[in-house]
Amino acid sequence: MKAISPIRRFVSKWLFTMLLAAASISLTGAQSTSSQSDPKDQKEQVPPSGGPQGEMGPIAIPKKKPADEKPAEKPAKVKNPEGMGDFSLRVSTALVNVDVSVLTKDSQFVPGLKKENFRVYEDGVPQPITNFALTEAPITAVLLLEFASPNFRINQQYGGSHINDMLNAGYIFVQSLKKEDYVALVSFDMKPYMHVDFTQDKQEILSGLNTLRIPGFSETNVFDALYDTVDRLEGIEGRKYIILISGGIDTFSKLTLDKILNKLKNTHDITIYSISTGGAFRAMYGDQSGPLNELGYLQADNQMSTFARMTGGRWY
Repeated sequence: MKAISPIRRFVSKWLFTMLLAAASISLTGAQSTSSQSDPKDQKEQVPPSGGPQGEMGPIAIPKKKPADEKPAEKPAKVKNPEGMGDFSLRVSTALVNVDVSVLTKDSQFVPGLKKENFRVYEDGVPQPITNFALTEAPITAVLLLEFASPNFRINQQYGGSHINDMLNAGYIFVQSLKKEDYVALVSFDMKPYMHVDFTQDKQEILSGLNTLRIPGFSETNVFDALYDTVDRLEGIEGRKYIILISGGIDTFSKLTLDKILNKLKNTHDITIYSISTGGAFRAMYGDQSGPLNELGYLQADNQMSTFARMTGGRWY
């Protein structure tokens, strides 16, 4: 083993000391340079997320969402039945009102019906009935009045029975009308006269009735007047009514009874309610000679009853 000479040992120690001094000077110079630099240059760029400074640089912290900003709601998932594709269907329907009138083969209304008596289908599929109620639908009617009488002089002598009965029945009918009803006022002797066209104003009908006081003719052409009224109503849609107030005796019509009955037989959506007048007078003086017995009130009553019965109405 070779021994290290004192000169080499001194040189090695000196070199080691010089290296330490150089390292110290380098570190001191770096620190001095750093301390003398501009403070603005010491600040490092802070990332948008923000955060405190650390030994390794700025620490990024995720920003929180504002308190008033709510997360978007996810649509509810609809689970489809097995075998169906990946799609959903949502349908909204409104309540549908269906007005129904139930009549017999003689055009008579059927009362007392309930929800269980009805079935509603759409494309062959039964539909549920949620509400059921009986309502009164608006009517379209003609008030057809006989304003003439072969017995006018006798009527005047014994209290004007026919005219008074006609007016009283007309007033009662008008007072029973609803706000939505349409009514026309027609009188007849030799021919029909339109006093008030279809209106919802009851006061107009009452004013028209007040003009019917003293008839100008004695002829009572019931068949012609009824035929003309039915013919006019056939051009109006929906169900119509005729309120015929008359003694029932026809004296001068061009049409025969068979023709008016055939007209009524082939008429649809028209109902006749007939009211015979002069009942009290006929009961007291029906056996007198003269115009009372020309046709006979028994036949007149039968005609009035037939007009009503053939159209599903009633005779009073």
